Amino acid sequence: MKDFQRNDVQAVFDAYPEKYRRPLLAIRDLIFDVASKTEGVGRITETLKWSQPSYLTQETGSGTTIRLDRFGDSHIAFFVHCQTTLVDSFRGLFQDLDYSNNRAIIFDPEADLPMDELAICIAMSLTYKLNKKN
Repeated sequence: MKDFQRNDVQAVFDAYPEKYRRPLLAIRDLIFDVASKTEGVGRITETLKWSQPSYLTQETGSGTTIRLDRFGDSHIAFFVHCQTTLVDSFRGLFQDLDYSNNRAIIFDPEADLPMDELAICIAMSLTYKLNKKN
């Protein structure tokens, strides 16, 4: 697991019950892994937005912010900015995933995460602004 950049972000993860913490940390690790392998993304900035762990391409401005959190009483979510077209694009690629309108992919924290699909969604999010310029 990658070290946390900020203590307040680590505190949020530490406060999650294990049922949610484990898959959210797996998604966090995947964000950093995908970022390191995706051209044009640069260093990821980890912070809190709306009290949620958030991942920004502040160095390059290549993407939109990704946020992670619980969703309702029993799920977790991978959030992107609701004014992007990302969730529509994700839906077009992965019809079997669960979505919340135009803002999130929803997961059962006790089910296996679809890591391959999620890696593609992360890469698309981290390069969203680069791809909008083309």
